[in-house]
Amino acid sequence: MPISRRQLAASLMTATHIADRHAIAAFIADPATQSAPNPFSQTSAGAVRQVWRQRAAEFRSFDIASAGLVDLLATVADMAVDEVLAQEILRAGPHTANVFHHGDGCRIVGAALYGRPGVGLPDLPMPRSLRTALRRSSGMRGAGEQLDLFAGLNP
Repeated sequence: MPISRRQLAASLMTATHIADRHAIAAFIADPATQSAPNPFSQTSAGAVRQVWRQRAAEFRSFDIASAGLVDLLATVADMAVDEVLAQEILRAGPHTANVFHHGDGCRIVGAALYGRPGVGLPDLPMPRSLRTALRRSSGMRGAGEQLDLFAGLNP
């Protein structure tokens, strides 16, 4: 069963081990982003580790901006090489996102967003519907309800 872009973006937002999850989720949720041909939809942690280590070296050599790559490599380094993963590939213009999960679209292992040489990453706002859904599901505080951790401290 295919995973919707909205579900994938929402699942990515809950993956707190990915520092750039907001930028990657915004890219995935953007209407211009579409699923791309995916010859390796089922892969393994070992294959992801090998392929993306090589890509990380290429990205540095060719000045390709990326987001999420460091966290992806750190996560798969701790996994068994034969652990089965599913891959989703999404594209818009010169940018591509590869998202890896455990096959259910919910438990995100990691993701990488990247462009072409010399092209910066997209700066997309998080869609309102995704922000609202995330706030409801996670119990996030609204701007007026922010807890002030330093209220009782003297300067």
